[in-house]
Amino acid sequence: MRAARLHEPGKPLRIDSVDVPGIRPHEVLVRVEACGVIPNMSNIFGGKTWHPLPPMPAIVGLDAAGVIAQVGESVTEFAEGERVYVNPLLSCGSCSYCRGGEPTDCSYAAFRGYFAFTEAALKLLKENPYGGFAEYTAAPARNLVKLPKEVTFEQGARFGYLGTAYSTLQLAGTRTGTWILINGVTGTLGVGAVTWALAMGATRILGLGRNRDVLSRVRALAPRRVFTLALGDEPIGDWVRGHTDGLGVDAFMDCTGRGSAISTSVEAIGTLKRSGVAVNVSALSEPLAIHPARFMDSRLTYRGSNWFSVAQGEQMAELVRSGVVDLSHIVPHVYPLEGVNDALAQVKQRPGGFVNIVVAPWT
Repeated sequence: MRAARLHEPGKPLRIDSVDVPGIRPHEVLVRVEACGVIPNMSNIFGGKTWHPLPPMPAIVGLDAAGVIAQVGESVTEFAEGERVYVNPLLSCGSCSYCRGGEPTDCSYAAFRGYFAFTEAALKLLKENPYGGFAEYTAAPARNLVKLPKEVTFEQGARFGYLGTAYSTLQLAGTRTGTWILINGVTGTLGVGAVTWALAMGATRILGLGRNRDVLSRVRALAPRRVFTLALGDEPIGDWVRGHTDGLGVDAFMDCTGRGSAISTSVEAIGTLKRSGVAVNVSALSEPLAIHPARFMDSRLTYRGSNWFSVAQGEQMAELVRSGVVDLSHIVPHVYPLEGVNDALAQVKQRPGGFVNIVVAPWT
């Protein structure tokens, strides 16, 4: 099969001819129809972050969606021909967190085709060397999310960032009547967060961003529930209180990208209601100053969020299948496998969260 492999950090991916993966009894072989390309991918493949990369040459690619081509002898509940998304999160299955039913907190977590969170987790990448930028990939059946026909393969290939936004909103306690502030609302995570927040019943969704054109498109999703502010136009605190009867928001979701000002996050945290929750899923690396007395007096919470479970992926698929969520506003830009480096170049330009850049190996 053809596969895009990283041979050296910072160098273009190469299209190589490699063996089709053999599968173990607990795995399936998936014919990849689409694989997502995400904004931070060039930084990761460039070796510009602390994340350990898989052994090279490595078949890379994070969010694969496709059709099951073969099923391992121990696999139940899945059959050839089924449409699936492959959750790339690898967990060991035996650490304290995995045994406690929290694989997303695994001590040895890694993302197939992407990176490990620790040096110790490289073992999982060695055992699972097949990313999504290839004609086929092998994956444990426990990593699969069933995709109904209402979810296109291109939309399935966006499930990584959509799922991260969905999980973050759940951690923030989003429900009917929630008022929520989203920093970085024009980006990949931000547009996904607005999409799910509307479905989860949030009634006042306030978004901060820089791109005025994308801000207008975000507002148009639900003009009576979504309100946006271009950073710099007005003090954040005054604007938020003006849209929340002077009270502030129930939750703040920080999903801004690298290079964003930490001061924006500080101002946004200051708009939380009593008992409000701030959830960080951003790429900010600066230390954040928090006033302990205010958090104590107002019973505030600050926590982090990272990725999502297969169960949450199934919930998302069901929301789309039932018509509660429509993902058609997220428009795919499809590249063939040979164009994977062009796709990586496009995503570096940060075209906004309505653009879904994917690689389709069979195009």
